[in-house]
Amino acid sequence: MQRWRGLEEIPGDWGRSVVTIGSFDGVHLGHQLIISRAVERARELGVRAVVVTFDPHPSEVVRPGSHPPLLAPQPRRAELISTLGVDAVLVLPFTAEFSQESPQFFVQQVLVDALHARLVIEGPNFRFGHRAAGDVALLAELGRAADFEVEVVDLQVSGEAGDGEPFSSSLARRLVAAGDVGGAAEVLGRPHQVEGIVVRGAQRGRDLGFPTANVDTVPHSAVPADGVYAGWLTADGERMPAAISVGTNPTFDGTTRTVEAYAIDRVGLDLYGLHVAVDFLAYLRGMEKFDSIDALLDRMAVDVKQARELTESAG
Repeated sequence: MQRWRGLEEIPGDWGRSVVTIGSFDGVHLGHQLIISRAVERARELGVRAVVVTFDPHPSEVVRPGSHPPLLAPQPRRAELISTLGVDAVLVLPFTAEFSQESPQFFVQQVLVDALHARLVIEGPNFRFGHRAAGDVALLAELGRAADFEVEVVDLQVSGEAGDGEPFSSSLARRLVAAGDVGGAAEVLGRPHQVEGIVVRGAQRGRDLGFPTANVDTVPHSAVPADGVYAGWLTADGERMPAAISVGTNPTFDGTTRTVEAYAIDRVGLDLYGLHVAVDFLAYLRGMEKFDSIDALLDRMAVDVKQARELTESAG
């Protein structure tokens, strides 16, 4: 899969394309349906499939300070998209100047001149151009004049977690923020993941017999609600069952919110400075302040046992 940042990186001899456009944060099941449809139609038409996305998130440029929590940083998004069989991902730098461009300008500059679109695949709520003035009806109208077609894919409807709400990044973020990582996985099609560099913390876990990786998460990450979770810690390509703590360590009167993962039954791990990933499988309990270290250790032993059983059954 080719990866381009900006229109200038697109090869000059790039042929016609089936294109889909969006932020695609999380690459949830609804996104997967749209992207997979684009790949399918590209193969039928004998052209290549291109995903167009943006960096940073448009909302941060249009309304500074409103950046939504990220379900997946840009490199992770590209990685997830690549598994769906697309031929290229185009990341467009989203600037204040770019946000002022009209829908007509976007269509001409990106879809016609750069990607030579044959077909554009979108969901029914797709908006584009200055002040989101463009919708799928306008896109289809502009496409008729520019020799490309538009196909609209209905969004999937979520299960119990979303109470019948269409799959969306907003729904996944709400579920993650509430600690409902099982519900978020229904929307995403996989466990929610955060990533970052392992940094030195207070090192209390080591003293207590449960050494944890203190993860300095990527800025704007969608971190689940405070509590204890079962999941996995991945470092250097190795995926390890883990008990995960999110919160301020109230037993020790902590004030800084952290994500800490204990790799179950692993001894002597040295992860400092490594970029790791933490996948959240299931919520175990809320964050508690214990009356004694012994009470905390008893509870941690139970947490680890539950996390071990859940990860083993999940495979």
